Amino acid sequence: MNRDERQQAEREMARKGRLVALVIAGTMLVWFVGTQTVMFMGWPARFVSLLDMAAIAAFVWIFVVIWQIWRLRQQLNENGPR
Repeated sequence: MNRDERQQAEREMARKGRLVALVIAGTMLVWFVGTQTVMFMGWPARFVSLLDMAAIAAFVWIFVVIWQIWRLRQQLNENGPR
């Protein structure tokens, strides 16, 4: 792996890391505000369940992307130092 390919891979890892951080923050914010809104408005509990399922789906996606970042980091380390 040449230097340009390594830099591209490192940029891709950084981009994915930022995306994961934003999705985690957004998921928690939407989940918290959504559950409070459902309770405040007196809506049926099925809306809370819907928010819970959406949050679970987001976290499954997050774990998949984190695993991809981890594998890419391992591949970069296997190819030796810069």
